[in-house]
Amino acid sequence: MVHVRFAPSPTGYLHVGNARIAVANALFALRYSGKFTLRLDDTDLERSRDEYAEAIAQDLRWMGIEWADTFRQRDNMDRYEAAADALKASGRLYPCFESEEELRYKRELRLKQGRAPVYDRAMLKMTPEQRAQAEANGKRPYWRFLLSDRTVGWRDGVLGPRQVKLQAISDPVVIRADGTPLYTFTSVVDDIATGVTHIIRGEDHISNSGVQTDLFEALGKAAPALAHLPLLTDADGGKLSKRIDSLTLRSLARDGIEPVALVSYLARLGSSRDPQPLTLAELAQEFDLDAFSASSARFDGSQLAALNRRTLQTMPFSAVQDRLPQGATEAFWEAVRGNLDMLAEARLWWDVVAGSIVPPVLTDEDNALLKQALPLLPQEPWDTTTWSVWTRAVKEASGRSGRALFRPLRLALTGEEHGPELAALLPLMGAERVRTRLTLTSGAMAG
Repeated sequence: MVHVRFAPSPTGYLHVGNARIAVANALFALRYSGKFTLRLDDTDLERSRDEYAEAIAQDLRWMGIEWADTFRQRDNMDRYEAAADALKASGRLYPCFESEEELRYKRELRLKQGRAPVYDRAMLKMTPEQRAQAEANGKRPYWRFLLSDRTVGWRDGVLGPRQVKLQAISDPVVIRADGTPLYTFTSVVDDIATGVTHIIRGEDHISNSGVQTDLFEALGKAAPALAHLPLLTDADGGKLSKRIDSLTLRSLARDGIEPVALVSYLARLGSSRDPQPLTLAELAQEFDLDAFSASSARFDGSQLAALNRRTLQTMPFSAVQDRLPQGATEAFWEAVRGNLDMLAEARLWWDVVAGSIVPPVLTDEDNALLKQALPLLPQEPWDTTTWSVWTRAVKEASGRSGRALFRPLRLALTGEEHGPELAALLPLMGAERVRTRLTLTSGAMAG
């Protein structure tokens, strides 16, 4: 069975970059009736926060993503210790004692010599006596993984053939001197323990994948299938990381972006398919990693806003009722939803149909039109034909047509140049409110 995982570190709020990875994993699991696991990579105790862990779960649920199981890495230290012992016994983990200053000196020296700044494995030559002496002097070792002398290759689910030359990479530190295991190591151990079959993550993990493939095999397992999505850029092709604080899911939600719009946008961003507002189940039916380009995808806020507008146009009253102004009806929602970029804008139109507006200042000629229009208002009850009946009568009485006719009426009744069809708004406003606004506006100039 397909088994994927989303593994954020709870050191901050989810942003669109890692939300895209979560969406891809969730859709892949749905597409193949697989399992989706939420794993919190929180072994960095100094930076990880419980409030961020909770926020990640909340944000995923806001997007409609659920998971079969979840766990925190900090709860699995025994698992990592057992795996480390096995690698130590096989000679693939070795202790190191160099300080950061010593390592920096070595890197700078190799660079001056025109050589790659790769760790020289000096600690492999340490004798048991030398190690004992170092520990007797108060030093505690950190542990490096001894990489194989080979090139690791795989067929990436998005990028195609990829390879990493392990000879060009320093043996990674996988356990700190204080005993804390690091991501490169713990991720592999957990993927083995939980039976992950596919790893879908960002292109910035390509080198990690080469190293971790070696780690999988050192622990006696083959690496899962790998797929790396190219990183997102901003609309101008620049680094999205420079704007990441303004692109957390929480900031987008505050700005009025609907979760359906965001998920639909991220699900197809960088692929050959145009985004359209769809549910997770609908998106999963056609989700295909092969459809994604190997080039970076541009996250364009204006495209997301346009998709948000389309999303609102398709949303039924039941989906938004609890977020509309108190008293708002289904007829109101049907009338205004086609003119909203963000749901919060419904507040303005509720004031138009059920509250008050600031009377606009019009020309004498336009105010004269309003005075002509006032006695021509049809008797109630009103319906969607009332607007056309009324404006036809005003046109015949005034001789006006087109913009000269409709603009003064719209401004007087709504205070806005553009907006929902007045044929739908007029019955919601009612005759009393309409008469009051025509009177106040036409009288404002005269007074």
